Amino acid sequence: MSALRKSKTLSISIDRPADRVYDFVSNPQNLPKWATAFVRSVRKTGGGWVVETPDGPVGIRFVPQNELGVLDHSVNPTPGVEIVNPMRVVPNGAGSEVMFTLFQLPEMSDQKFAEDAGMVERDLRTLKSVLEG
Repeated sequence: MSALRKSKTLSISIDRPADRVYDFVSNPQNLPKWATAFVRSVRKTGGGWVVETPDGPVGIRFVPQNELGVLDHSVNPTPGVEIVNPMRVVPNGAGSEVMFTLFQLPEMSDQKFAEDAGMVERDLRTLKSVLEG
């Protein structure tokens, strides 16, 4: 059994209906519009989606579209390595709440974990700005 890892759940309220937010976020082609800290571009390949990041190409795979607002996705920075990122869109009144859980990887320093959390927070603010226009 592996040890529990440090985690941080980040969230943002967006003044748009949850189904609209979900439809936008669940489309990998929209990643460069809001996940600007991590994604430079995205392309579909025979095996799924590949995003170009500051560290090079990374495979990405979302769970199948669903009515529950689940947007969990896994990234494959190198062959054989899979990082799962839990993500949700839930209704919040007439708007929505987007939640992203970040886990500290075993080899990740506390400083790098804090930097990654800061990048996710910026991306969530960008998502809010894009959708609220």
